[in-house]
Amino acid sequence: MEYLKVSVENLIATITLQRPPANALSQWMLRELSVVMDDIEGNDQVRVILIRGEGHFFSAGADIKEFTTVDNMEDFSKLGKVGQDLFERMERFPKPIIAAIHGAALGGGLELAMACHIRIVSESAKLGLPELQLGLVPGFGGSQRLQRYVGAAKAAEMLFTSEPISGANAAELGLANKACPENDVFETARTMAKKIAQKSPVALSAAIQLLNFSKPNTFYEGVNKEAELFGKVFVSNDAKEGIQAFLEKRSPNFKGN
Repeated sequence: MEYLKVSVENLIATITLQRPPANALSQWMLRELSVVMDDIEGNDQVRVILIRGEGHFFSAGADIKEFTTVDNMEDFSKLGKVGQDLFERMERFPKPIIAAIHGAALGGGLELAMACHIRIVSESAKLGLPELQLGLVPGFGGSQRLQRYVGAAKAAEMLFTSEPISGANAAELGLANKACPENDVFETARTMAKKIAQKSPVALSAAIQLLNFSKPNTFYEGVNKEAELFGKVFVSNDAKEGIQAFLEKRSPNFKGN
């Protein structure tokens, strides 16, 4: 693996994102993560999965530079669908997945975290979906999952303003299960993972099925619509300007087309 490090100990698989400095979610990292999930699903020595980021961030988002290599709506929609399918698989994965979040989980990074069953965050971490700052929209299911955790009104505020919330605030809103000092994040997540690993794998799998059973069909209609608009927005002039402004480290000048 080039972008992921995987270790297994005491029935817990720890997946470390290692693409410094921001652990940006490139297409290659998503593919590696999909392969790792294949391996773990059939591994009887793994009952719980822990995902963490190396360095200063959990993941600061998708790889913006990759966006400049795609120029048509269909390909952008397909890119969104790849992330959506992977994160949907994670949410339905038969083994519990815990995200240990420090530093920042933004854009695709937060979408990855929201696909996990449990989120442990540092109190000072920044969590948000800043895509509109670039003239874009979330593409990996974030527009649908966020409102399930924080409610429609707060999700609208976070999307429209592009402003992140703190880890402490995320725990208050229900986006995170627990907030703690940054130095304690991984150990807190691992302690929870150890407790879960003692449960019956059969019962854990059934519990995950039950939790997902209540998901309304409108969610799937929503992510399909998200993939469609993800592609449509990406080919707009505003999106091109937003991406270029990001890469040039300046404020975008959106024209509305």
